[in-house]
Amino acid sequence: MTGFGKSTGSSQKNNVTVEVRSLNSKYLELNVRLPAGYKDKELELRGMVSKAAARGKVDVSVSFESIQGSKQGMINRQIVKTYLNDVKLIEKDTGLRPEDPIGAILRFANVLNSEKAEANVKEWKVIESICKKALKEFDAFRLREGRALQKDFENRVKKITSILKGVEKVDPGRVKNVRARLRRNFEEAEDSISVDRNRFEQELVYYLEKMDINEEKVRLKAHLQYLTDTIKHKDSNGKKIGFILQEIGREINTIGSKANDAKMQRMVVEMKDELEKMKEQTANII
Repeated sequence: MTGFGKSTGSSQKNNVTVEVRSLNSKYLELNVRLPAGYKDKELELRGMVSKAAARGKVDVSVSFESIQGSKQGMINRQIVKTYLNDVKLIEKDTGLRPEDPIGAILRFANVLNSEKAEANVKEWKVIESICKKALKEFDAFRLREGRALQKDFENRVKKITSILKGVEKVDPGRVKNVRARLRRNFEEAEDSISVDRNRFEQELVYYLEKMDINEEKVRLKAHLQYLTDTIKHKDSNGKKIGFILQEIGREINTIGSKANDAKMQRMVVEMKDELEKMKEQTANII
């Protein structure tokens, strides 16, 4: 799920900033950027982040800003002087004079002071502490989003439950209307052709049983209650919620296929609409 956390702090030499960002993803995709000299700590940092984020596309950035007065000169003057002396000796021996010896020398190895110093143990402890604070902020951000998401799910479950109550009110009249229509058609046909009334009654009972949605209504209520309990649970439940939504969809689809009633079909469409909105949000749940 989406999230953001940021923390800053200082070591003896550097101001340190740690940012953690995440976007929705089914799996954990972790990208870590560390300053030169601390690349060997990447695995350790990945372990810290993976404990805080079970899934999502997560970017972690650790950046340094040198504290004024602690930074060395960018150019190693002693090495430049040594190279210049060598150039002068070459000029004397060959008679050739380069147009821009300084420009050429600055491209030589070891002329610029490298920031790739070995990782400082004390500084890493500071970085580690700042990372933990940023991850704490990151987790708090996602917790706020999770609460909003939980509220949204609860509202949609209530909406489906309310629509289901409407289905239950329509159901008896629907069966009565279908029975009356079939009997009327039977009586009209009976005037012109020979029909076995006993066989008709048997087929009518069989047909009405096929239209019965009592089992689907009971199971749908149970799944909705299970979903409500699951989204309130403190553990990670993203995949479980996805499975429950599949079962809810199955019951709604079955009610729709058995409806044979325009008003009930509209209610089924409304329930499907709420269900699809919840399915879209499952990518946000870890």
